[in-house]
Amino acid sequence: MTDVPEVTSPPVRGAAGVPAPRVVVLDHGSGNVRSVVRALEAAGAAVRLTADASAALAADGLVVPGVGAFEATAAGIRAVGGDRIIERRLAGGLPVLGICVGLQVMFDSGTEHGRTSAGLGQWPGEVTCLQAPVVPHMGWNTVEVAPGSRLFAGIEQERFYFVHSYGARSWSLEPLAPLPAPLVTWAEHGGDRFVAAVENGALCATQFHPEKSGAAGARLLRSWLDTLPVVADAA
Repeated sequence: MTDVPEVTSPPVRGAAGVPAPRVVVLDHGSGNVRSVVRALEAAGAAVRLTADASAALAADGLVVPGVGAFEATAAGIRAVGGDRIIERRLAGGLPVLGICVGLQVMFDSGTEHGRTSAGLGQWPGEVTCLQAPVVPHMGWNTVEVAPGSRLFAGIEQERFYFVHSYGARSWSLEPLAPLPAPLVTWAEHGGDRFVAAVENGALCATQFHPEKSGAAGARLLRSWLDTLPVVADAA
């Protein structure tokens, strides 16, 4: 009789014996990131705030926060080698999550006050000023969730907290078979549509602040943590 290999289920985050995901929040000098650290900890992660490359590359997930100006955020990330860390993680399929300006700098460039500066170039396109009667866009807003989203599963109708004057107002990255097409979630302010979130393989990002978005933001962070690979201990 032929032996039948035993089929085992993959480990699940939150299950008994499965360690908490190890997350590094990249410390590149961006504003108050303690709320991001606390929100990730509340969602079940073991979090470290650091710019140490070894720790950032070894973590299960890397979070890239950002507040303020596009140019300053991109410069701060480069100053600590964050651009190379992000490149190396994504090349290895290791998850990265950008938040607010941490989403914006993933694009090719940003233009603020007539000055254009280079982003990290993970996605084509330019971040520009919102064309709305009232700027900045500050407060709670709904989003148009991309079909099949994992981040927004179960919270498609919820509201999220935004604080920004600039955004990615178009999306031009073409799907590249056999890779799955990026999932782009949109929002609108004053009649102007902009990218609210992207799920693009190992790279995800949100324009809103999940750490300031109450229960819905907490649920989104937990959903992201659930996508992080579980590395089984060696026997």
